[in-house]
Amino acid sequence: PYVDPPATGAIAGIVGAGGNSGAVGFGMGFRQLSYKSAFIIMGCTILASSGLSVFIFIKGYSALLCGTDEVQTKDTPLSVPEAEEDVPPPAYTKQRATPKYVEEESEDEMEAEA
Repeated sequence: PYVDPPATGAIAGIVGAGGNSGAVGFGMGFRQLSYKSAFIIMGCTILASSGLSVFIFIKGYSALLCGTDEVQTKDTPLSVPEAEEDVPPPAYTKQRATPKYVEEESEDEMEAEA
């Protein structure tokens, strides 16, 4: 809810790249250091980043520990535009023509089989 819709792709890319960067960093830590040291570094990093999340403030929304939400309402209701009569339907709604080699059974033939 906090992402501006035109920037959704950029945010997704940054978040995805950050996850991969963290995985590479911690992978290198486990490769180069002892398990105890790598886990201590990982734990301290997670504690530091979660502690810093208290200082995140987003305009119009309450923070983690203080503030109030500002409810924003739009004066104009949503409406569906009227369809234009001269516009043909999209190509994907057209049904394919029946191939010549497929013979369609008439209702009389279907009743005779039943």
